[in-house]
Amino acid sequence: MRLIKIFTPLVAGLSILSTPAMAQTVPEHGVFVLNSLLFLIGGFLVMFMACGFCMLEAGLVRAKNTTTQLTKNIALFSIAAMGYYLVGYNLMYPLGDWAVDGVLSNLFPAIAVMEAVGVTADGADDISYASTASDYFFQLMFCAATASIVSGTVAERIKLWPFLLFTLILTALIYPFQASWKWGGGFLDALGFLDFAGSSVVHSVGGYAALAGAIVLGARHGKYKADGSVSPMPGANLPLATLGTFILWLGWFGFNGGSQLAMGTVGDVADVSRIFANTNAAAAGGAISALILTQIVYKKVDLTMVLNGALAGLVSITAEPLTPGLGAATLIGGVGGVIVVFAVPMLDKFKIDDVVGAIPVHLIAGIWGTLAVVITNPDATLMAQLTGIVVIGLFTFIVSLIVWMILAKTMGIRVSEEAEMAGLDNSELGMDSYPEFSR
Repeated sequence: MRLIKIFTPLVAGLSILSTPAMAQTVPEHGVFVLNSLLFLIGGFLVMFMACGFCMLEAGLVRAKNTTTQLTKNIALFSIAAMGYYLVGYNLMYPLGDWAVDGVLSNLFPAIAVMEAVGVTADGADDISYASTASDYFFQLMFCAATASIVSGTVAERIKLWPFLLFTLILTALIYPFQASWKWGGGFLDALGFLDFAGSSVVHSVGGYAALAGAIVLGARHGKYKADGSVSPMPGANLPLATLGTFILWLGWFGFNGGSQLAMGTVGDVADVSRIFANTNAAAAGGAISALILTQIVYKKVDLTMVLNGALAGLVSITAEPLTPGLGAATLIGGVGGVIVVFAVPMLDKFKIDDVVGAIPVHLIAGIWGTLAVVITNPDATLMAQLTGIVVIGLFTFIVSLIVWMILAKTMGIRVSEEAEMAGLDNSELGMDSYPEFSR
């Protein structure tokens, strides 16, 4: 009897919601609530990706550098939050006030003001879309993710404080400036450049910044021999790296799904669902293609390649996760996995030392994903996609290279050879992640 009393009102309420009238409409403020909820759920899923990056990097570096990598990840996330709050958000969204035809925006055209505490529908300025705070929170998570991409590439030989200073510049200025050209209503958006959730705007930007840093920083001591051969430097904890990959995979549903930017209609919810399914299919395609290809090329499966293959598949589908079908999404992600298997040794030929493989995953797969939009979205043009890729790439790489070079000349960005051999945990922090084990 008690259970009947509890569930009777619930069933009655659900029956009301299921009537034809309620199926077609929501309360006046319902769209505001649902859209804000999408931003908040998507935002905390993308925030959880910070944990994924952290665990992936901690697993792929050697034990003597683990604590430094953990420190960098929690610090960069916090610095990104401050940089985006103080400068980045306003630079990225100039609210239509463009200084030079959508190319340069004023630095502080407006301040994002959150709704008042306990605001009601009657007291809100605009309840037709979503809360400002939910939108700000969601966009901040993307900014922080961009910085996380750089961290793994330059691991095991970079000083802590110069890296964190670069993070501040990247998140406060470089990332939001170029993102405004697309997502802030700038000239790339007007040109017809399409990048749904950021294969280029987020992932390639992080990859270009990482590439510039790796070039200025140089390879780890002993990585490349005089005869051109490569000395393997395997990570200390592959279970941790695998956990990090699964966390990133999960977080990507918020990354891509939340980028629908609306959940207040039947069509929006159907689209979010489609995005989730396509995102998952692309990750699976990337993992499977890397699994098979490493068996063929190396005669044994390489777990690190499979992990990065899944991530490359996710990056590849990020530019357009809505319009493909499941088969096309799987193939687009599969190409990302192939890219990883061939791009990692290609970087080694150029003696570019990328500790975690972020450049193939985020930069090269990001370029592929941006081009792949043309395959499934009839509104995309190859010229617009190429223009966006080139403009974003040149801007990010050149500015990042200049910043890295200035930091190298002024502060110095690389630890000494002795410190590198001892491990950054000892030289930079004076503490170990695994003190009970010898290095």
